[in-house]
Amino acid sequence: MDDNSTHKKHKGGRHPKDDRATFRYSISLTAVENAKFLTLFEQSGMNVMAHFITACIFQKTITTVRIDKAAIDYHVKLTGLFAQFRAIGVNYNQVVKMLYNNFTEKKAAAALYKLEKQTIELAMLGQKIIELTTEFEANHLNK
Repeated sequence: MDDNSTHKKHKGGRHPKDDRATFRYSISLTAVENAKFLTLFEQSGMNVMAHFITACIFQKTITTVRIDKAAIDYHVKLTGLFAQFRAIGVNYNQVVKMLYNNFTEKKAAAALYKLEKQTIELAMLGQKIIELTTEFEANHLNK
């Protein structure tokens, strides 16, 4: 029985913190100040508003993350286009092999001539994509 009196019983629930935050302060903001505060909070990328406020008060560094939906969409479409270019390259190699294996040299040369024209157009399109990408990065992805 003496052992039970020296040992505390755990009643359940969360263990208490060593250094609890017990001091609370209240401020009032105007509509304009509140809008500015909420904008800064959203830009910070923090999930808890109390952490953001304490970071502002104690001059901690606050990271601002700006997500550009247009840049993300452009990147996703460019990645998809790159995958299609790779698939075209694989198909190109397969077609050339099949032409030389299954057709006479004259017929294969005629088909390759048509394929070469399409390849030149594809290469020009690739150059245009590269130009547009560099222009987009220069105008919209300023770091």
